[in-house]
Amino acid sequence: MVNEFEIKKQICDIGKRIYDRNMVAANDGNISVKLNDNEFLCTPTGVSKGFMTPEYICKVDREGKVIQANGNFRPSSEIKMHMRVYEKRPDVGAVVHAHPVYATSFAIAGIPLTQPIMPEAVIALGCVPIAEYGTPSTMEIPDNVEKYLPYFDAVLLESHGALTWSTDLLAAYMKMESVEFYAQLLYQSKMLGGPKEFDSATVEKLYEIRRKMGLAGKHPADLCQNKGAKNCHNCGGNCGCGTNPVTGSVSSDPELVTNITKKVMEQLGLLR
Repeated sequence: MVNEFEIKKQICDIGKRIYDRNMVAANDGNISVKLNDNEFLCTPTGVSKGFMTPEYICKVDREGKVIQANGNFRPSSEIKMHMRVYEKRPDVGAVVHAHPVYATSFAIAGIPLTQPIMPEAVIALGCVPIAEYGTPSTMEIPDNVEKYLPYFDAVLLESHGALTWSTDLLAAYMKMESVEFYAQLLYQSKMLGGPKEFDSATVEKLYEIRRKMGLAGKHPADLCQNKGAKNCHNCGGNCGCGTNPVTGSVSSDPELVTNITKKVMEQLGLLR
């Protein structure tokens, strides 16, 4: 069994990875790991994830109250969001929150990541809906994330960033990488005239591959929320996963997507 100090080192390593990969800026983002049902390690507030050392890492109970913290280090104010994931998903061992550029751009534009465009994303990641906006450090974010927890392993946070969770820290981090890679490919394919999506039969074949692999976590290979026998990737947004959290409408209008993408490009400095 890996000891607590080694887990703290792993948290610092993942923190440096998300910082080096431009998934966070300054002191953004937070990471947590479940030790047992009442003890969790988490990153401190006000500290760059790229420059942490093990003594920075805090320990909290399942209510987010401090068990151990060195010096002036205190748990991230977003620990409430992490605790809600652990509460509703007993299978989860780690949670990662970051602000990857492409994924966060989709979150800002109100476009969920639900288009089936590559086998790896369909099999391993599934759909990534958008949790409605909540004020940082309040209970609004965990309350808005909660309804997605039984059905997904990643969400975009409206106008905020992305949240991923899995059985262990490396797996949770890999999901964050996958979310960002998926978002970047979707964004760039839109620049080339729009992605070619898999049809329903192809999606179902990929789902069957996932079922045979017995991968951990939740996934639209199981039935999604509120929509009978269809899957997220080809339900046309009827499940609510593809609903724009700002307008309440489904983001499937090509002209709307083009206009939003143009605005995102302008904000990123890619259009002059």
